[in-house]
Amino acid sequence: MNRKLTATRNPQLKISQNELRFFTETIDVGRISPLAFFEAGDSSYKDERFYWQNADKTLTLVGIGHATVLTSNSVNNRFTHISTGWKKLCAALIKEEKDMEPVLFGGFSFDPKNKKESEWNSFPSAHFVVPSFQLTIKNGRTSISINLVTETDDAMKEFDRLRDERDRLIHIAQVEEFDVLSKPEVIWVEEVEKAQYMHAVADVTKKINNGEAEKVVIARSVKLNFEQKVPAVIALQHISNEQQESYHFGLQKEGQLFFGATPERLIEIANGRAYSSCVAGSSKRGKSAAEDRELGKELLEDHKNKEEHQYVVDMISQVFQTFCSDVEIPKVPKLMKIRDIQHLITPIEGQLERGIDIFRLIEALHPTPALGGVPREVSMEIIRNEENMDRGYYAAPIGWTDTSGDGEFAVAIRSALLDGATAYLYAGGGIVADSEPDKEYEETWVKFRPIMRALGGKLNG
Repeated sequence: MNRKLTATRNPQLKISQNELRFFTETIDVGRISPLAFFEAGDSSYKDERFYWQNADKTLTLVGIGHATVLTSNSVNNRFTHISTGWKKLCAALIKEEKDMEPVLFGGFSFDPKNKKESEWNSFPSAHFVVPSFQLTIKNGRTSISINLVTETDDAMKEFDRLRDERDRLIHIAQVEEFDVLSKPEVIWVEEVEKAQYMHAVADVTKKINNGEAEKVVIARSVKLNFEQKVPAVIALQHISNEQQESYHFGLQKEGQLFFGATPERLIEIANGRAYSSCVAGSSKRGKSAAEDRELGKELLEDHKNKEEHQYVVDMISQVFQTFCSDVEIPKVPKLMKIRDIQHLITPIEGQLERGIDIFRLIEALHPTPALGGVPREVSMEIIRNEENMDRGYYAAPIGWTDTSGDGEFAVAIRSALLDGATAYLYAGGGIVADSEPDKEYEETWVKFRPIMRALGGKLNG
């Protein structure tokens, strides 16, 4: 429960040492570029930053520094571990009503049972942070909060230090020039195990025709090599500018940045109501408006894509019927058009049952058939055996929740892991009984395009 009290402003407050306390304080600021604020933390907090902007541009979050970190390496209980840790922090919160709700931001790995050595070795099965400095732009209001999690008895002294640091970061973001930066120079594009991917698609198609599964999503990776190290802000700046209709996200850890522009919301909770989007089935955009309309019509009528889409609708509908009341599901999908691709989409919403938090819904929803398959456990085992790679946080939930219980998580597709002068890009597609390896391969290039363009790459497919 939130206490209407800010301990850092009351020198007479006596709290015993070793008692967990979670302090927050918010100030309003003038117009400030979220990416300029993100970049202001580069020198001192290079590996402790995150970025989030929702698809309709009504909320932007930037986190700098770590007030605390919640992680889990559990295979079976990672959602519960993060939920329990967050509830403990929320119970220790001390804030005033005018202060913004502190957020917990982070993500989960796609498959914690995948133990392959890979570029993802520094990312646990769940990684979440409460930022020390939290910029929030919401409904036209820009604010910056300080968050402090402590068990010591000198919180006031530490909070004063954080205020000075907050002011320094604001000054850098507002005063120093922040120019549009040019895209990096790609010197080499490497397709990672293309032959293995083609074999996997063919093999999985056979398994499906033999009745072992109904649908399995198979992904692959390409590797971009650059002339020099690519700053995180360049990646975020260009992906944000070029993919206006998507969720934008970035999460830094140990010299790496996981970022992307995904069209797919997994779950949102706002004032006790839950929202999700069933996104599956895709086609390229047309070169003209007329061609685009025709491709969209074909997508709406295509049996393979409609079948893929219905798997997702059925599964997410079942989760909502379990955890929500007053569930609303349109009978037919509509088109969602973004810059490089168009998808079938069916929105779902419902009134969340009391006592269910966002992590419980994430656990029930991940992975949806759009990124895993049908049946879930069978398809996951096939993916482990066939893909021969670690997806890491690609195709997994990434997002935020706050101390009031609201939050939003997207599915981290159209994404990449940036590691110095190298970037790993990921894309996949749903394999069903009539899938053809060459067509699936071409579809992945369409899905690579947003990130590749943002990073200065040029497509050869």
